[in-house]
Amino acid sequence: MSQAAIRIENLTKLYGRVRAVDSLSLEVETGEVFGFLGPNGAGKTTTILSMLGLVIPDKGRVELLGYDITREPIRIKERVGYLPENATVYGELTAWKNLEFFANFYRMSNTEKERRITELLKMVGLWEVRYRKAKTFSKGMKQRLLIAQTFINDPELLILDEPTSGLDPEGTRLVKDLIRKAKSEGKTVFFSSHILSEVEELSDRVGIIVAGKLRASGTIREIKRKFMELEGYEIVIETKEPLPEIEHTEAIRIKKLAPNRTVIFTRSDIREELSRYLTSRGITILSLEIREPSLEDIFLKTIYRREEE
Repeated sequence: MSQAAIRIENLTKLYGRVRAVDSLSLEVETGEVFGFLGPNGAGKTTTILSMLGLVIPDKGRVELLGYDITREPIRIKERVGYLPENATVYGELTAWKNLEFFANFYRMSNTEKERRITELLKMVGLWEVRYRKAKTFSKGMKQRLLIAQTFINDPELLILDEPTSGLDPEGTRLVKDLIRKAKSEGKTVFFSSHILSEVEELSDRVGIIVAGKLRASGTIREIKRKFMELEGYEIVIETKEPLPEIEHTEAIRIKKLAPNRTVIFTRSDIREELSRYLTSRGITILSLEIREPSLEDIFLKTIYRREEE
């Protein structure tokens, strides 16, 4: 079993009486992409800052790449790339000088620095403007420069807080490609985003945090299954003949969409029983399937459940 790239145990951070992060525990395996979801104010950024040692938690423990963040912060910083949500570039410096400034924090020869900066500026599409001052860049160009800065030390672990913020579709595609490339190279990526489609598209596993608590964690498939077990199933039936009246002890609600198409809301997956029931009555089944909730459905329901509590 591979060593976890990120291990968080009972992380808690209070601001006065507010629990920004509340007894949060999770693990991210080496080489996986982990999407971190939550509404504004849920504790995503506080969790990330605590992971990096930039915020001191009131309780709990964080290990990155096998190192305790409080005991060996330098070892961690040498091997981690971090993109803050509201990071800024040095406007009076050129794109090249911005990257050179950060490269100087790492043990690189001048030849290695030049090679790395050249590679990164080409990677993010800023090579042609490498000698322009960053203050003349658009918001999207500045974000591209910040992304290049995140990769300057060829990190094993990338921690990205809203990495596509401010990017146009082309820039967003670039970030997605870089995340996929990092994974293909065996790197670990932990990223937060409010764009659910991005998280669903890129992540091996996801975590949903609401009011400081981790409310769900796992693969998209696992989270959907757990959600349906908790909230119930939507079973869509389509038949050749008009559907007869359906009665079942597990049925919560039945909604007829057409004479031969019905949705049954149930407490469990009763497709096998429904199939036998309809077949025994001479009904030809064209389709009998579960309508899966989207990640957006789960995300919103998780937030609303917290508000109801």
